[in-house]
Amino acid sequence: MPTASFRRALKRAFRSKKNRRLVVRRGRLETLSFTSKIFANTREVTIYLPPGYDEHADRRYPVLYMQDGQNLFDPKRSFIPGQHWRLAEAADAVISERKARPMIIIGIDNMGAQRIDEYTPTRDAAHKAGGRAADYARMLLEELKPLIDDGYRTEPGREGTGIGGSSLGGLLTAHVALTQPAAFSVAAIMSPSVWWDNRVILSEADRFRGERPRIWLDTGGREGFNALQDARALRDRLKKNGWGEEQLKYYEDRRADHSERAWAARAPMMLEFLYKL
Repeated sequence: MPTASFRRALKRAFRSKKNRRLVVRRGRLETLSFTSKIFANTREVTIYLPPGYDEHADRRYPVLYMQDGQNLFDPKRSFIPGQHWRLAEAADAVISERKARPMIIIGIDNMGAQRIDEYTPTRDAAHKAGGRAADYARMLLEELKPLIDDGYRTEPGREGTGIGGSSLGGLLTAHVALTQPAAFSVAAIMSPSVWWDNRVILSEADRFRGERPRIWLDTGGREGFNALQDARALRDRLKKNGWGEEQLKYYEDRRADHSERAWAARAPMMLEFLYKL
């Protein structure tokens, strides 16, 4: 029968082990000014480097290229000040808890008034705007990605390259994932603006050919009836075109609205699915 001293020692060891598991190691952020010749503009790019990046000089990491970079890491720069994705904290947590592979995250600032053109695949006559998403994909693949691969220890091939975004950024992500499957292996399509140009993205899903990327697709129950139906329609088109449970995770957060706060709440689940160990 265990003695009292043995039981106390066992409790101390258990507490110590439990406390070690709860320690969250922190990654770090860097910023750079990036000029695109394709768009003839300059924007800020934020780079999240995961915990351990500086300690393992021989290790390479997958990269997730996220849109609307202002809203991801810094509460002072977000669309609604104080409400940001807390994406660095989400990545730190899932990596420290061994729920996801360590990854580099690139937050690409939008260009304000030019956002609607850069993030949409077609020109929408009703909005008299849009249609430069293909150029945006070129910017990512021909200009920004080589710069990141040159400056950081990335996994430069398709298997190490992902894209993500929300709202119009989610629409852009869907377009790029569906039209550039040889370049991107994972995609985070969060609250996508499926409504754009009479739901043209559904036709792109129907025309898809190639190796299917792993996709996280979500929406919020408080985004409106049409938004919910649109996300479900995109889910159904993807399933019809061969996406199975291992390749597609669809999630509805019944209480979530269309906001940075809502996407922040789902970010850890998204990272866990796309970068599962």
